[in-house]
Amino acid sequence: MESETTRCTTDLTEFARHSAEHHRLVESELRRADWKNWGPYVSDRAWGTVREDYSADGNAWAYFPHDHARSRVYRWNEDGIGGFCNRYQNIVLALALWNEADPFLKERLFGLTGPQGNNGEDVKEVYYYLDSTPTHSYAKMLYRYPQVAYPYAELVAAAAQRRQGDPEPELVQLLASAFAQGRYFDVVIEYAKANDEEILCRITATNHGPDPAPLHILPHLWYRNDWSWGYDRPRPVLQQMETTPPTLLAVQTTHRHLGERFWYLDAQGYPEARLLFTENETNRAR
Repeated sequence: MESETTRCTTDLTEFARHSAEHHRLVESELRRADWKNWGPYVSDRAWGTVREDYSADGNAWAYFPHDHARSRVYRWNEDGIGGFCNRYQNIVLALALWNEADPFLKERLFGLTGPQGNNGEDVKEVYYYLDSTPTHSYAKMLYRYPQVAYPYAELVAAAAQRRQGDPEPELVQLLASAFAQGRYFDVVIEYAKANDEEILCRITATNHGPDPAPLHILPHLWYRNDWSWGYDRPRPVLQQMETTPPTLLAVQTTHRHLGERFWYLDAQGYPEARLLFTENETNRAR
């Protein structure tokens, strides 16, 4: 008599023949490869969330607003644009952008908090999740970044002037002229896995405007801060490696759980590209 285990394995073998992604799903199910360990498990917005709230009155919106996010570490999660990480979110890859018009980097999505929005909280960005396989062996996102200054204060003020039930102010309305003229970048972020531990990333920016416009593309790699909360945990290390050719930028990383890892960036055609390092710590002076 055929055992349940044998029949299950046979069924999975048939399933795996359908496509490469079916095969990856079977490998994951049988624990032969951990294809689901890495994926788009990064929040669009971690600021203002209850999991990061340590206020005395439980007001998460006011305790950790968007304005704090670029100067303050999260404890339980991270956020970012087009983020990719392991399932425990120990280390994160994500994209930051700068158009030389904004007062700070575009690192995460902006939105109105519950009290600010005339119809509650609402993200004020233009972005699309275009594709992802079940194992996240391939994932694709498009973020539309204006070439003019992002209207942070204007969006808050416009919502405050409207009543509950009124249409909400939207980014494309406040920047109607810029969008009509195509003065924005379409930034496509793609991830693909060569295997369950080797991840490739491609970032493609397209200028839809009538004129050349500056755009700084800043792929980020960082460790979630788990060493500043009263535990004696060793800090992870990120350090630059010497490479040949010099247009290949490389970072060696060491973590107590992930061990030794490497991050490579192909900067061919961009001689001004360089690596910048900073601490993932709260700027208490600010």
